[in-house]
Amino acid sequence: QVQVVESGGGLVQPGDSLRLSCTVSGFNLDAARIGWFRQAPGVERQWVSCMRSSSGFRDYAGPVQGRFTISRDNAKNTISLRMDSLKPEDTAAYFCAVDMSTGAGCSWDEIDYTYWGQGTQVTVSS
Repeated sequence: QVQVVESGGGLVQPGDSLRLSCTVSGFNLDAARIGWFRQAPGVERQWVSCMRSSSGFRDYAGPVQGRFTISRDNAKNTISLRMDSLKPEDTAAYFCAVDMSTGAGCSWDEIDYTYWGQGTQVTVSS
């Protein structure tokens, strides 16, 4: 049984940093497609970042480019999203998603991900 669990969310001030973690069990991430998405109240879920473990390919949505970094800890089968220079508009529930589809790239479309976590809330406010 595959389980995806996010953690690390919280309340921070503008300009602060935060690291989200996504722990995956029952699923080998070696060749996986991995994505982070977020959803603010009243807004559709949006793609944030993705990576492909096997190729190391990474991609970011425009609003987070240069501020967020996606990475993987192979030993712990954990995915991280490092978020720097946080802004109030980054406030949202953040979701991790994984999929075993083959390929070298990753996807910004949530329909391409099979397993999802329940989300962790990030609130950026002064």
